[in-house]
Parts: sequence; structure tokens; C-alpha cells
Amino acid sequence: MYRVAVMGDRDSIYGFAALGLEIYPTEDAAVAIGQLRKMAKKDYAVIYFTEALAAKISEEIDKYRDRTTPAIILIPGITGNTGIGLANVKRTVEKAVGSDILN
Repeated sequence: MYRVAVMGDRDSIYGFAALGLEIYPTEDAAVAIGQLRKMAKKDYAVIYFTEALAAKISEEIDKYRDRTTPAIILIPGITGNTGIGLANVKRTVEKAVGSDILN
């Protein structure tokens, strides 16, 4: 069975535990990269990252962009939306459709 996880600062992700998602609180880039690599080798279907943490490890996240699993989804943290997640969705839609239909 596939698993779902959330990684980011504790305040932003703590509530996801109540939904049954596995949480990995960290703001350290090296720890996040190590944890992402471990999860990618296991049966994680979806991994949510806060935008702030994803910005710190964007090169590592890009390595998983064309893989089926894990799907990496960026979510805003408690500090607000930085726009990185929406930009990634636009890029993916544009790649799939062939043009920018979200503007």
C-alpha cells in the first residue's frame, strides 16, 4: 500500500498528522534531502513539501520531476504562499497540454 508524507517546518505540517499523513518536521536542507531519498526508495506515492523547504532543496526535487512516484507537491506554509507551488503546477500543465491555459 502506498503512503503519503508531509515535510516542512513543524508549525506548518503538524495538522496533517490528524489526517493520517506521516509528518517529517524539518527546516534543514541536508536532513530534508536525506529523508526524501529514503522515501523515494520506499512506497511513498505522494510527498508534500512546504514551499519554503522546497526552495532550499529545489535541485534535489527536480531529480524526481519526471518519475511516476513519488509525486512531489508543494504547499504553502504558515508564512504564506510564495508562488513556487503554483509555478510548478503551471509548468506541468503547460508541458502536458502544450500551452499555458492557466493565465
